[in-house]
Amino acid sequence: MGFRLSPILRAKQFLNRSAYVSIQEGAVAMDVPKGCLAVYVGERQRRFVIPVSYLNQPSFQNLLNQAQEVFGYDHPMGGLTIPCNEDIFNHVVSCINES
Repeated sequence: MGFRLSPILRAKQFLNRSAYVSIQEGAVAMDVPKGCLAVYVGERQRRFVIPVSYLNQPSFQNLLNQAQEVFGYDHPMGGLTIPCNEDIFNHVVSCINES
């Protein structure tokens, strides 16, 4: 005798899992210190927490322009996604830190 879940029960389980993920994502968002923001970089969408002051730097603004060209204002991760290689991102950040 086979056991099958009804479509309603499967949907309910999916919603419960979605709520759990949302709670966890909310917890992740809370670990960003004041004056900082989280960005997602590269193909693996690695998360970096950077100071908000980086947004005023011309080199970082170039990365933001790339993000706007690729994603517009619809970021798939729900946060700011920067479509560049992690090495390039790290280089830009290190140049900003040196100045």
